[in-house]
Amino acid sequence: MDALKIKQASAMPAPTWGWLRMNDTAIEIPAGLERARAVTIEADEDLTETHASFEGAVEKLQERLDAVRADAPDTRACVRAAEREQELLDDLDTPALSAYQLAATREEIAGDVAHAFETGIGIDARSYLNFLAGGTVVLATEEGACEQAIVRVAGTSGHMAGAAVDVVAAKGSTLDVVISLDGVADSSRAAGLIGSELRVFAGEGARVNVTVYITADDVFTVLDDAGYVLDEGARVNVRHVVLGGAHTYTGLASDLRGDTARMEIDTRYLAAGDDTRDFNYIIRHRGRRTFSNMDANGVLTGTSKKVLRGTIDLIHGCKGAEGSERETVLLANKGVDNKTVPVILCDEDDVAGNHGATIGHVRPEQLFYLGCRGLSQEQAEALFTAAKLEDAALSAPDEQIRANVIRLGSALIEDFADFEEEIA
Repeated sequence: MDALKIKQASAMPAPTWGWLRMNDTAIEIPAGLERARAVTIEADEDLTETHASFEGAVEKLQERLDAVRADAPDTRACVRAAEREQELLDDLDTPALSAYQLAATREEIAGDVAHAFETGIGIDARSYLNFLAGGTVVLATEEGACEQAIVRVAGTSGHMAGAAVDVVAAKGSTLDVVISLDGVADSSRAAGLIGSELRVFAGEGARVNVTVYITADDVFTVLDDAGYVLDEGARVNVRHVVLGGAHTYTGLASDLRGDTARMEIDTRYLAAGDDTRDFNYIIRHRGRRTFSNMDANGVLTGTSKKVLRGTIDLIHGCKGAEGSERETVLLANKGVDNKTVPVILCDEDDVAGNHGATIGHVRPEQLFYLGCRGLSQEQAEALFTAAKLEDAALSAPDEQIRANVIRLGSALIEDFADFEEEIA
C-alpha cells in the first residue's frame, strides 16, 4: 500500500497556543505494507453472540434521554447566538462565538448521543483501522452477567493488522477486556503497523475494565483508538501500558452522559531511544455528579519525544461533576522532548476541575552518586527503564503478555531476561 498521512489526528477539542505545535498531530502510515489477518479473540461464545449492538444501545439511551428532556426554553446568550446567528449580528447583547463555541453549543442543543460520539485519535484513524480489521467483533454481555475477553493483535515486519471491537455492557453487568498490541521485527527490520479500534457502551450500573498493553518492537507504528459512552451509574476503568513501538498514538474520548457515571484512566508509559509517544484524552462531563480521573506516569530516555493532551470538558448541566488530571514524568536524559498540556473547559458553576503535572530530570548529584558506584549514564538510564518494565511485567494480565514485556525488555536492557527467572 502507498504511504498515507492522517492529518489533524488526536486533535484537542479547543486548540491552545499554535506555537506549541501540539494541538494535533499527523500520523504517517509506512509505505509498502501488506494487509494481514493477525487478530485473535479469546472469549466465551455467549459473549460473542450478536444479540446487541453499539448503535442499538445508543439509540435506547437516546430514547430515554429524549423522554425526560426539559421543555423549558434555554435563554442563555450563547444559545441565542447559536440558534439565530445570522439574525442577531447587530444585537449587541448577543455574544460573538468562536468556531469551537458555536459547534459545542449546537451539539449541546441537539442532545444527539450518536452524533456527538467521538474517539481520541479521530474519525480518519477510526475509518482506517476499521478497514484494516475488515469487520467488527461485538462483545455484548447479558444483564447482570460477569464476563472477560482478550483481544490479541500480533504484528510482523512488512505487514499491517488491526482489530475493531464493540463492547456493549448490559445493565448491571461486569466485563473485563484486555487488548494486546504486540509486534515482532524479523531480520529485515522492515516497518510494520498494528492497531485497535474500540467502541464501548457501558449501560446502567455496568462495570467495564479495559487494559491495553503495547509491547511492539521499535519498527512498528501503533494506533490505539477508543470511544466510550457511559449510561447512568456506569463505572469504567481504563489502564494503558505503552512500552514499545517506534511511534505510538493513544487516543480516548469519553461521554459521561448518564448521571453519577464514573471514568478512571491510569496510563503508564516508557519511551527509549528515538521513540515517540502521543496521547490524547478527552472526557466530556454531561451527566450530573459525574466523576473522572486521569493519572499518567512515564519515563523518557535517550532522545525520545512525548506529547500528552488531556482535556476535561465540564458541559452545561453537569452540576456536581468533578474531573481531575495529573501526570508525573521522569526525564532520564537531557536529550528528551516532553510536552504536556492539561486543559479544563467549563460551562457550569457547581463543578470541580483539577489538573497538574510534575516533570523532573534526574539530578546531577544522583548521577554522581551512581557514577561513584561504577554506573555510567547509560546504565543509570537502564535502571529507570528496567523499573518501568518490571512493574509492567509483574502486573501483566496473563503469561503471554508478560512474555511480550520481557522480550521487549531484553532488547532494551542487557540481562533483563533474568527477571523472568526471578518472578518464576
